[in-house]
Amino acid sequence: MTDDHKLIRDLIERWAEAVHRGDIDGVVADHADDIVMFDVPPPYEGVRGLDAYRETWPPFFAWQAQGACFEIESLDVTAGEDVAFAHALLRCGSPEELAANPRMRLRLTLGLRRQDGRWVIAHEHHSFPYVEPDADSGTAEEEVRELHRRWFAGTAAGDLDGLMAGIAADVVSYEHDEPLQHRGVEAVREVCARGLDAAEDGVSWDVPDLKILVRQDLAVAWGLNHIRVGQAGGESAETWSRGTRVFERRDGAWVMIHQHLSFPYDPVTGEARTDLRP
Repeated sequence: MTDDHKLIRDLIERWAEAVHRGDIDGVVADHADDIVMFDVPPPYEGVRGLDAYRETWPPFFAWQAQGACFEIESLDVTAGEDVAFAHALLRCGSPEELAANPRMRLRLTLGLRRQDGRWVIAHEHHSFPYVEPDADSGTAEEEVRELHRRWFAGTAAGDLDGLMAGIAADVVSYEHDEPLQHRGVEAVREVCARGLDAAEDGVSWDVPDLKILVRQDLAVAWGLNHIRVGQAGGESAETWSRGTRVFERRDGAWVMIHQHLSFPYDPVTGEARTDLRP
């Protein structure tokens, strides 16, 4: 490694450390007065001049102070006599973002020139790869579908704790029975516990026509719930109802935040129609 390569590498590492500290003087210390930055946010024509460059950082520092990281993962430097450039990949994101997408990296290109006997950054270009909003929907859909399969298996096994896995602490559930709404995972746990206890010889359920739609960190699943309750003598009773469930990806895992279950009703008698079949 030549002296210039080391000087430039040290300069960029100091800059990244200053960003991580929220030290604006350290961030601008080795930049040219006529710096041009192409950043992730607008303006599309870029930020031009050291004063304008300085003004872009406070909002980033405020976001970073909430727990986000800004760390160089790889750095390559090419240096000529008076001009140099470097490219780097950085871990830049909140813990939730990086848990949901561990491969996410900020891409950085820097242009430098030798000025008054020292290297200064004359150009910065930051970007994230563009990802179609539903590019990972296939994987996410399978994760939500697997969560349903675990619920089906947990019900058949009478595993109450297993049924609670994947349900958000702040879930709101519209169940078949009263009250109008159940708030919180403990309220839903009581409903599930009553259902397991009421079955004389076990209970099982599935959603044969399960449909799932995923967009980024939200998913919706819907279909007809097929419930079978074991009874004495080896017989079973079955019912069908409607079910819609909403999921959110939190800390890299899908959890149900809302559930809506219902039976159709007879408009003449006002009674729930639990005898209907698809």
